[in-house]
Amino acid sequence: MLQHLKQNSNCIKMNKIFIGYDSRESICYDVCKFSIYENTKKNVEIIPIKLDEIANIYKREKDPLAATEFSYSRFLVPFLCDYKGIALFCDCDFIFIDDISSLFELADEKYAVMCCQHDYKPTATHKMDNRVQHLYPRKNWSSLILWNCNHPKNKLVTPYLVNTQSGQYLHRFTWLDDSEIGSIPIEWNWLVGWYKEPLDGKPKALHFTEGGPWLDNYKDCEYNSVYKQYK
Repeated sequence: MLQHLKQNSNCIKMNKIFIGYDSRESICYDVCKFSIYENTKKNVEIIPIKLDEIANIYKREKDPLAATEFSYSRFLVPFLCDYKGIALFCDCDFIFIDDISSLFELADEKYAVMCCQHDYKPTATHKMDNRVQHLYPRKNWSSLILWNCNHPKNKLVTPYLVNTQSGQYLHRFTWLDDSEIGSIPIEWNWLVGWYKEPLDGKPKALHFTEGGPWLDNYKDCEYNSVYKQYK
């Protein structure tokens, strides 16, 4: 995958979107990818972050606390882009219902990363298919990241750092000063079941962070009809 990105002359010109891939939820990746293509007018390059494709880079041992296969590999995006350009990462359990090009237009190069800065404190102890719900500061900030791969501070995010640092360090963007973390409107990372229309606005991207309609115990969750439409 890295070789492809570095050799592809159009890579920096196109909007690059990395989607976390979990072999247990491959349908999520397919639906997320389809939703982007359905609603985006400009050309985009969509790249799944699959562990078997980055095995020569990603060397972490399996973490029993990691909810997904891409819990840590998401932080390889600047390296995979050769520390050039703007790139987006999102979890696979997203559905984009607006043109993602508008999200890229929010990029401000004074920031190293931009994200939706949720104050998310779920009360459920489990999520998805009975995976433990871990509570920590800045929860879900890293579920959608607009990376400024050019930013000097992101050159610190090497494969060695991603392979060795704690989840707490990575998910809280600890290599950055707070002033280097920009904010994106929550409409682009609408936490299903947490935010409510019209009180919190109107979503442009749905995030089934607790679990989505592809799971039996969430098949009737909020916005399930939207998921079924794209599926």
